[in-house]
Amino acid sequence: YLDDPGLSVVEPALAAARTGKVHAMHDPTEGGLATGLHELAQAAGLGAVIDEEAIPLSPEGAALCRALGLDPLGVITSGALLLAVPPEGEEEVRRALLSAGSPGARIGTMGERGAGVVLRRGKRERPLPRYDSDEISRVL
Repeated sequence: YLDDPGLSVVEPALAAARTGKVHAMHDPTEGGLATGLHELAQAAGLGAVIDEEAIPLSPEGAALCRALGLDPLGVITSGALLLAVPPEGEEEVRRALLSAGSPGARIGTMGERGAGVVLRRGKRERPLPRYDSDEISRVL
């Protein structure tokens, strides 16, 4: 991580954009994935349902958040990229991301206007929290 932190989203963003299939993209940072998802949904004027179990977390990041009592969805996400892609473009965009050295994961869907951003785990749903202050600031 010290020599190559892998934090740039420039190449994956360009690769995804070149497909012509991306409706929107956002590089969430402070406030984490949760806040980034709220910002993306708000900008689109849509709600979103996010599958909690589909969100990729690094083992190191998950362990650190557990040890510090932080919600990993509210921790700074430098190097992450959120894309809004219609179902028919998903595979092409995923291939483009892989060609740029970045795996992609489908973590949810955007839909009904004004429905808010919901986190789903199995059959349970709850509102996704928004972090106006990054979770990491609680321990610094």
